[in-house]
Amino acid sequence: MRTFLIAAASAATLLSTAAFCQQLSQSTASVPDFSGIWAHLSIPGIDPPLSGPGPVTNRSRRPDGAGNNAQLVGDYTNLILKPEAVEVVKRAAELALRGIGYPTPRNQCWPGGVPFVFSDMGMKMIQEADRVTILYVYDHEVRRVRLNAPHPAKVTPSWFGDSVGHYEGDTLVIDTVGVKIGPYAMVDWYGTPHTAALHVVERYRLIDDEAAKEAQARSARVNARLQGADFAFEADPNDKSKGLQLQFTVEDEGVFTTSWSATVTYRRPKSPLVAQWPEYACAENIQWYSGKDAAVPTANKPDF
Repeated sequence: MRTFLIAAASAATLLSTAAFCQQLSQSTASVPDFSGIWAHLSIPGIDPPLSGPGPVTNRSRRPDGAGNNAQLVGDYTNLILKPEAVEVVKRAAELALRGIGYPTPRNQCWPGGVPFVFSDMGMKMIQEADRVTILYVYDHEVRRVRLNAPHPAKVTPSWFGDSVGHYEGDTLVIDTVGVKIGPYAMVDWYGTPHTAALHVVERYRLIDDEAAKEAQARSARVNARLQGADFAFEADPNDKSKGLQLQFTVEDEGVFTTSWSATVTYRRPKSPLVAQWPEYACAENIQWYSGKDAAVPTANKPDF
């Protein structure tokens, strides 16, 4: 009798394990595959939505593609900005119009944070069962997203904040809070500031080839492309595979009058970049504007 019960228990355990494996297999099969290297070739590459409040854009970049592509003059008349933020963006715009650069996380070699980092031309997504890791090509920046987990009750601010994610059908949703306020804290290349209240929600999904090309064409009308600087991320014109689109929403009651959204559209690069992931190290090129050296982060004492 005892042998029978043990056998029955073992059989039940096997059935339970088999059922769990089947559920795990089904769950894994339903997760969209965003893994690998993705690129967008426009600078900064953040596109306004088709409708509704959108990000600060470049006043020097006209819809017909004319204008000074390298001159970043933030549109301080955007109604999303509260008065204090208007003044910050306007001061940066005035410097740009005078040909004088202003400091940003990118040109000062500081971590960019979210959503500033979305301007990176290249990124690699690594999907695992319990987390998603996103590598950004510029200055080796890394984000780690915990899956199916809540934010802690008390978030310790960090450069990329506390990010938690989950899948909703074919979409990866990432929720980020607790982005650290550094000396160059901003959400874009135009100096738009943020506060500790910053809250960003990202939604990643695959889109078909034609939709990706149309999105890139729209992006070219509001952004610039630095010819030659994107050699490693050139898209293959004959590649008909799907693109990856990021739609994100930003809230910060200390800076913005309302929440606003934007998109970034990625394509697969022509080369797999297995051996060609370029080295963009800010600290190796510290003269960025007007002959000024970047304020590369330094420590007062060793951290080891």
